[in-house]
Amino acid sequence: MSKLVVLDTTLRDGEQSPGVNLNKREKLQIAKQLERFGVDVLEAGFAASSRGDFESIELIAKEIRSLSICSLSRALIRDIDTSWDALKHAADPRLHIFLATSKIHMEHKLRMSEQDVLDTIYKTVKHARSFFPVVQVSAEDAGRSTKEFLVKFSNAAINAGAQVINIPDTVGYSTPEEYGELFKFLRENVDTKADTIFSCHCHNDLGMAVGNSLAAIRAGVEQVEGTINGIGERAGNAALEEIAVALHIRKDLFNRTTNLNLREIKQTSTLVSRLTGLAVQKNKAIVGANAFAHESGIHQDGVLKESTTYEIISPSLVGVERNNLVLGKHSGRHAFTERLQELGYDLTKEESDHVFKEFKRLADLKKDIVDDDLHALVLGEKVSGKNKYEFSELNVAFNSNSIQTATVSIKLENDQVVQDAATGKGSIEAIYNAIERIINLSCHLEDYRIQSISHGEDALAQVNVILSNNAKKYTGFGIANDVLEASAKAYLYAANKVQKEVAVTQV
Repeated sequence: MSKLVVLDTTLRDGEQSPGVNLNKREKLQIAKQLERFGVDVLEAGFAASSRGDFESIELIAKEIRSLSICSLSRALIRDIDTSWDALKHAADPRLHIFLATSKIHMEHKLRMSEQDVLDTIYKTVKHARSFFPVVQVSAEDAGRSTKEFLVKFSNAAINAGAQVINIPDTVGYSTPEEYGELFKFLRENVDTKADTIFSCHCHNDLGMAVGNSLAAIRAGVEQVEGTINGIGERAGNAALEEIAVALHIRKDLFNRTTNLNLREIKQTSTLVSRLTGLAVQKNKAIVGANAFAHESGIHQDGVLKESTTYEIISPSLVGVERNNLVLGKHSGRHAFTERLQELGYDLTKEESDHVFKEFKRLADLKKDIVDDDLHALVLGEKVSGKNKYEFSELNVAFNSNSIQTATVSIKLENDQVVQDAATGKGSIEAIYNAIERIINLSCHLEDYRIQSISHGEDALAQVNVILSNNAKKYTGFGIANDVLEASAKAYLYAANKVQKEVAVTQV
């Protein structure tokens, strides 16, 4: 079986999802999990698009050493130079240059002729190769470009030194049959060199992103691109976890291997969902809550007799464990630490001490603590870190026929605890009004969502919020045994992001 390179663009194309705004610490945690998942190339962002993206790429390039780190770039010399500044410390830096090739884009967006496009891609790739060992070129909107011009564009890029030619279905226009045939045509007509590989990158506007990607793989592409949970602009991108499992289950058809560790799929999906605030639909393939659930009596009977009657995928294959080791308030430090290690966590002593303290606090409230609870506790510690504002205490007075009142205590950076109270039409509004009074930061609540992390009446609650401030949006999440406490933590998490950006702007 031949090897397939996997490029993950969750932190670039995925972060372009409406309402998603990840900070450096969150991006680094996702990057580390993608490293455990086993992707080959991690597209960490678009260095020239903002100072925040530049700093995130630079941080990831310094921290992640076992895979290639990539930045997107327009076909502009200044973009390329900025990308190199961000990636020069990477163990294996890669540049990804894009330029549109469809008539509609060239005429209405670029206002360039075909020759202008060819000259531009040649010049910019040539410049990029003076820095980068690997340059990837994308023909933006290739799905609506003519085959003949794609051949010319690919040849120009290859002659300038590009090693990876990406043919993206940018607007999700293609069908699997068309997309597969396009790659066959290009492989037969482009003047490739020994190190040239073709890559596919599909969007899901017509619901065919994964199908198109698999068709391209059957047509011989050597690299596939996508995002975790299929997140991205509009209807999103091809879901990498779906592609990965399809290649594994139908290896008889695709005959391709990857470096992906499929047992990391569930944890990777959960982390991305939690930090982006984009919930995974229950019936989503591979990672949805119902992916391995059976409601029909006939299905249940079949699965109980022999799981393969209705399950073509073993839950354990993707990291879904049905027999969690249960911990409780009598569990000691040794059992706790050992279970975290089994789950793949390598915590510092400070992190371990803090998570164990939170574990004991939770154990007093919740009879059984399962793996999902532990994942939530560790995530809260590793992602949130030290912030300007930290939740301390909450008191809510509720009356169904009256205005609600909330008293909130918040610990500041200097460990001083500040308390204030406010009212609202509901408990959540009262809590958020009290927080705003304390931190003196006015934000608009754009979105609020709640879900349970595990099962049962004592399940942990996860709240995701989106706040807006000066037309920018900030995501936050909070996890607690109580819904109201989780709501307060989510708001504070997002407010800390707002505060940091306001502070930088003022400087």
